[in-house]
Amino acid sequence: MENQDLTMPTKYSPQDTEAKWYPFWVNGKFFEATGDEAKKPYTIVIPPPNVTGKLHLGHAWDTTLQDILIRTKRMQGYDALWLPGMDHAGIATQAKVEGKLREEGLSRYDLGREKFLEKSWEWKEEYASHIRQQWSKLGLALDYSRERFTLDEGLSKAVREVFVRLYEKGLIYRGEYIINWDPQTKTALSDIEVIYKDVQGAFYHMKYPLVDGSGSIEVATTRPETMLGDTAVAVHPEDDRYKHLIGKKVKLPIVGREIEIVGDDYVDMEFGSGAVKITPAHDPNDFEIGNRHNLERVLVMSEDGKMNENADKYQGMDRFECRKQIVKDLQDMGVLFKIEEHTHSVGHSERSGAVVEPYLSTQWFVKMEPLAEAAIELQKSEGKVNFVPERFEKTYLHWIENIRDWCISRQLWWGHRIPAWYHKETGEVYVGHEAPADIENWEQDNDVLDTWFSSALWPFSTMGWPDQESADFKRYYSTDVLVTGYDIIYFWVARMIFQGLEFTDERPFKDVLIHGLVRDSQGRKMSKSLGNGVDPMDVIDKYGADALRFFLATGSSPGNDLRFYWEKVESTWNFANKIWNASRFALMNMNGLKYEEIDLTGEKTIADQWILTRLQETIESVTRLTEAYEFGEVGRVLYNFIWDDFCDWYIEMAKLPLYGDNEEAKKTTRSVLAYVLDQTLRLLHPLMPFITEEIWQHLPHDGESITVAAWPEKQEHLMFENAVADFNLLKDIIRSVRNTRSELNVPMSKQIELHIKAKDAQVLDQLNRGLQYVEKFCNPSELKIGTDIPTPEKSMSNVLTGVELYLPLAGLLDLDAEIARLEKELEKYDKEVERVQKKLSNQGFIAKAPEKVIEEEKAKEADYIEKRESVKARIAELKG
Repeated sequence: MENQDLTMPTKYSPQDTEAKWYPFWVNGKFFEATGDEAKKPYTIVIPPPNVTGKLHLGHAWDTTLQDILIRTKRMQGYDALWLPGMDHAGIATQAKVEGKLREEGLSRYDLGREKFLEKSWEWKEEYASHIRQQWSKLGLALDYSRERFTLDEGLSKAVREVFVRLYEKGLIYRGEYIINWDPQTKTALSDIEVIYKDVQGAFYHMKYPLVDGSGSIEVATTRPETMLGDTAVAVHPEDDRYKHLIGKKVKLPIVGREIEIVGDDYVDMEFGSGAVKITPAHDPNDFEIGNRHNLERVLVMSEDGKMNENADKYQGMDRFECRKQIVKDLQDMGVLFKIEEHTHSVGHSERSGAVVEPYLSTQWFVKMEPLAEAAIELQKSEGKVNFVPERFEKTYLHWIENIRDWCISRQLWWGHRIPAWYHKETGEVYVGHEAPADIENWEQDNDVLDTWFSSALWPFSTMGWPDQESADFKRYYSTDVLVTGYDIIYFWVARMIFQGLEFTDERPFKDVLIHGLVRDSQGRKMSKSLGNGVDPMDVIDKYGADALRFFLATGSSPGNDLRFYWEKVESTWNFANKIWNASRFALMNMNGLKYEEIDLTGEKTIADQWILTRLQETIESVTRLTEAYEFGEVGRVLYNFIWDDFCDWYIEMAKLPLYGDNEEAKKTTRSVLAYVLDQTLRLLHPLMPFITEEIWQHLPHDGESITVAAWPEKQEHLMFENAVADFNLLKDIIRSVRNTRSELNVPMSKQIELHIKAKDAQVLDQLNRGLQYVEKFCNPSELKIGTDIPTPEKSMSNVLTGVELYLPLAGLLDLDAEIARLEKELEKYDKEVERVQKKLSNQGFIAKAPEKVIEEEKAKEADYIEKRESVKARIAELKG
């Protein structure tokens, strides 16, 4: 096709560039999965962000990694689907909406359920549009035609299907259990929504008097307010101190209730007094003991954390106020005889921060054992879920092997309402997809399901399941990779795996790529209280999305945390400018070249052959490292190739033919420049999509957009190994001469004499082939090359692999300083020889290392020894 405008603005402006390409991509439908049967599908579902606010740097990192993968796969010819969506985030969103209502002096009860849900949907719409805007600023290649929301009708249907099926299978049940209760949001929490913090508390030691007057029994507690709900004291049946008391009764102080002493194996004879007060309605272990001994469950607290009618005179008091008062009263009565300071782990609500109360409540649960067993078995098979890095599989298995039943009901209005109805007269429970026919006699459960219940179905509910014939479900499930942080392996990854297995008989994803958390430059977690958070949109406004993306992708290795540094983003911005300027130079020298005129068959210079070879090596490395999810290494390889090889060396070398008189040489160099730049931009595109599209559109190109351009493949016919050896020698010589000039403050414009002594005839041939580069980039007044040339007096010398350089700089050379410099060199080579010989004499290394590695070390040894001898001889010469 005709190439477009071959001129680029002098200065790179990320803001202008990035604003124009995203609408072009979306309107061009480049991100939409096509369903093309000739292509292999590749699928990622986005971890759905919560509609509670803005995306943070963690989201930016997570989605950048997914974007790199999806763009690469699309260019590699896959039918790539990246499915976007958002999560309704039950507790979090409801808390935000209720907070907004409080500002107006209202509560959800003032509005009623229906009106409150309307307000919640309004909130969702507002924040969903913010999130889409942020996705676009990040440049995410999402298929918006398939966007989903966890409260969509389709997803709600999937949730009901799963609930009904698990219920019918006996895996969902309703029961009275001790659950984690958040008194602030007045809802149940699952175990993993509780964060444990060490808190300074106390052990309160009390004496409960025996009813028969024969003494008392000592118990201790960290929560004295719960003693009002005690229904027994337990001792170990083998404990000689208490055996004779089992079956007797004690009188519960304050309340006056007579409670029994029971024998139970759970009690630890070595801990404390060996006797334990039992409060079945307020402690999970006591609940189990209570079941074994058929004890009454006395609840002494209300849902809001205040004491209830069973709390005697403390009714209406806050639980912590009650604690203070009851301690004082028990001390006055002589019951509480000792308070021992004690630091212990206390559960806090992940959402509200309130101290969680173990609380007796009727809730819905998922029976986890059979589901967990299937997930554990999967990991023993070839079709297991691969964790990257592997160490996280242990984290996952440890949790799933010790899993408890999952409390799935939440006392909220925003969410999937539980599809269960209770008969108004008989109390019968009905569970189904739809309400019972005679609905006037039934009342639906007021609770909703835990947010993670619907999120656990995300990989298949978004594809049209439970409709097994859905085209997307059949083609794109199961997915290829899930990218997520290590902090939600339990919350989400594990649940998706067991639900995926249960309902689709397949793992929901082949690989799970785990990353860490974004921290500030000091390694601290970003938080509002520290004021150290960074908004990714602010970074984009300052340096552009490409700079942020490249930094995020390359800033850490898989599984590890990432530290945010503004200066590193700035250096990536400098990298973008370097690419821009190099591309402008190339374009200014294209001379109207069209894509179909790119021709690499002409006679190529050493520099042409070298850059083409380095490009093939880069293609191979980038492809392999992307497959292995080593994005940091991908970035390093591309950075070095673009900055060092292409910009600093090849472009400088290309100026010789481009500014020369040989038209054929010009044509070939233009073709090499256009080809290398095109292929490089394609490799860089998944990391930096905006700048690569902008430059590519100016270049001679084929196709509508770089997003759908073919991924580069290594071309063996463009590998020239001899040219690499020749060029590396030339690079060493030019670099060495430049360094010497710099040390002695001799500018490049000033000509100097240069003598190059070649080790042998082969090296001499290499030098002669690259003579034009030595003359151009070393700027010698006189150049002497040979295998046996005399050493000029008073000259600086440099020993390189295969050659010795001499720069007769009579007026500029300080003999003592030159000897000191060479002695430092000698010391360096002594160390290198010692290091490599130590390695080669290590039998462990020789036994384990591959043959190739051993040969490389031997070659290094020979090279260092040769250089060392040359330096020694030169020192002797100067001292002589």
